[in-house]
Amino acid sequence: MKNLVNCLAKHLGELVLVGGAAVVAVGAGMIYLPAGLITGGSLAIAGAVLSLWGAGEEK
Repeated sequence: MKNLVNCLAKHLGELVLVGGAAVVAVGAGMIYLPAGLITGGSLAIAGAVLSLWGAGEEK
């Protein structure tokens, strides 16, 4: 159980980023489906770039 809590705490920022991106994409998709797909793709690309930039900080 401690291992799970430590893992969640370590990746909390990434989990919030993914959750926020999903909520924004779903919200845009509720208004207009193609906008939701475009928004989701854009946020996925932005998340990948942020993840790659942050990968060098881990030791």
